[in-house]
Amino acid sequence: MTGRKKEAGNVGEILTMGLCILALTAVMISYMENVQLIAKKAEVGQLARCYLLKMETVGYLAAQDQTQLTAELEKLGMTGIDYEGSTLNPAGYGNDVVLQIHGRLGETYEIYEKRVSTAKN
Repeated sequence: MTGRKKEAGNVGEILTMGLCILALTAVMISYMENVQLIAKKAEVGQLARCYLLKMETVGYLAAQDQTQLTAELEKLGMTGIDYEGSTLNPAGYGNDVVLQIHGRLGETYEIYEKRVSTAKN
């Protein structure tokens, strides 16, 4: 029987591949978290647009609308919601109405959304 020589193994190659797979897994997890945050930020922007359209008609952010908006933002996971700088008193026809939303997503990420339009009441 002609014997074959056993080739020497190289643990370094396997270790390198394992570290690369581990690094790629960490990058993918980070990417998925960031995509979720971007999607939630986009949803906040859509809510702001919707309520700004209401503000155009009424001339300001009514207390009832503010309560509804706060509830919808809290459903998205937003905390510390503040409307400082928003138009909370009736604005006359042709004047600017401003909606500014400031808060936090996930205790770490701050969100600031500002929308401006013209009152059409």
